[in-house]
Amino acid sequence: MSLCIALAQLNLFVGDVGGNAQRVIDASAEARDRLKADLVLFPELALSGYPPEDLLFHKGMKRQVAAAMERVRSEVKGVSVMVGYPDYADDNIYNAAALVRDGKIVANYHKQELPNYSVFDEKRYFRPGQESCVVEMKGIRVGLLICEDVWEPKPARAAHAAGAQVLVVINGSPYSLKYQRRREDIVRARIKDTGLPIVYVNMLGGQDELIFDGGSFVMNAAGEVVQRAKPFSEQLYAVDIDLIDDKAVPRPGHIEPELSEEASVYNALVLGVRDYVTKHRFPGVVLGLSGGIDSALTLAIAVDALGAERVHAVMMPSRYTAQMSIDDAAQQARTLGVSHDVISIEGMFESALGALKEVFAGRAPDTTEENIQARCRGLLLMAISNKTGRMVLTTGNKSEMAVGYATLYGDMAGGFAPIKDCPKMLVYRLAHYRNSIKQVIPPRVIERAPSAELRPDQKDSDSLPPYEVLDAILELFIEDNLSVDEISSRGFDRATVGRVLEMVKRNEYKRRQAPPGIRISDRAFGRDWRYPITSGYRTR
Repeated sequence: MSLCIALAQLNLFVGDVGGNAQRVIDASAEARDRLKADLVLFPELALSGYPPEDLLFHKGMKRQVAAAMERVRSEVKGVSVMVGYPDYADDNIYNAAALVRDGKIVANYHKQELPNYSVFDEKRYFRPGQESCVVEMKGIRVGLLICEDVWEPKPARAAHAAGAQVLVVINGSPYSLKYQRRREDIVRARIKDTGLPIVYVNMLGGQDELIFDGGSFVMNAAGEVVQRAKPFSEQLYAVDIDLIDDKAVPRPGHIEPELSEEASVYNALVLGVRDYVTKHRFPGVVLGLSGGIDSALTLAIAVDALGAERVHAVMMPSRYTAQMSIDDAAQQARTLGVSHDVISIEGMFESALGALKEVFAGRAPDTTEENIQARCRGLLLMAISNKTGRMVLTTGNKSEMAVGYATLYGDMAGGFAPIKDCPKMLVYRLAHYRNSIKQVIPPRVIERAPSAELRPDQKDSDSLPPYEVLDAILELFIEDNLSVDEISSRGFDRATVGRVLEMVKRNEYKRRQAPPGIRISDRAFGRDWRYPITSGYRTR
């Protein structure tokens, strides 16, 4: 006796309920015909997309979900499906999974554990379920779970006590660096609790700042991975579950190797840009190409995500721009085959200084003049965006966003920030990684000292600690929540630590006005980060 389960690792679209229902129907037919599946597992909240957030409160969502579930029930033939959806029942909303078979909903499970930390806010929307759900399929008793249910011991133990021989888990588990290993460790812990194999399907795709990387897998009762799907790739995968001596035993299949950290992050960034631009139906993107490493990496990501024909690079030199920056930007644009314009900001800059001459009289030049240059560039990029319909990609990294080394309405102006959660030292690693596949970033861009080129002989190190020091301090503060004293005890100069942490706190107002960007860490500026703008707190 064996049960063939298909794992539908799909890229679904939040709010496109009808489109998601069609994806479920089509994938079910493919799994039935090509894989000979008995059961198809779809991701958490597949019909609404995940996370639907306050769309769940809209009365139209309830009607659309009901219509979509009716379509799935009536149109899926010859195969059972487990599909995630928001269940509007008893004047509540549940994060639910319906098991549909032969035109009927034969089981309906409500998620018991609702995450309310980090990027999750499920208690705002859902009530927790109270009951286990175990169904028999081809002589094998299958326990149903949803995402967070497997992170806590109680639901899996309850399903085991109810007679389950195998657990299936549908997920909307967002990406962060090294998270695949953590998922597998958690599932291994549940297997240790219950002695049951687990089939785990995760969704795919970019949703605002979140990335869902797939990485679906199967573990046997010994806690060994016997199948792992390719991450960042949409596909249907099948696993056969045999019943041997009254125990469910998954057959071994393909085990996709783990990616390196750099490859993992780079794939996440490419997927995030592709989905954000495509799902918003932008015809393409435009970005400022400065000759520096941040814009160089962003350009490579954009081309890999969208294709060269949908990417427009603009070099906007001023009196302070080095010729090597102009040359390196042009070289990269040629290598990647993108459209490339050079538009000097010198005239705009001069005009702005002339208009402000009387107001600025008697005041020495400072960062004001630097910011005017950045805002001239932002104006040009936004004008091109308005005229062509292409979205502006900003190029700032996490180190800059943390300490405010960026200009509001200048280099922060745009629609999406691909490397917003990438510290500067990671940017270098990602640039080397991309060049290891094919050299598309001129080596000199990676090797030269970083500079905003907004005043003579400017270097980032004039204003900031060395990036290897800055990034280490920021990680301890942002991700580990350590104090000045705790960070200093790790060997960092106390005055430097204090200055950095004050810069982070002081620049919260800038980050609130920044475009969304792709989350690749456990603490990104966005859904993870909720510091007050106005605060008398001192980071001691």
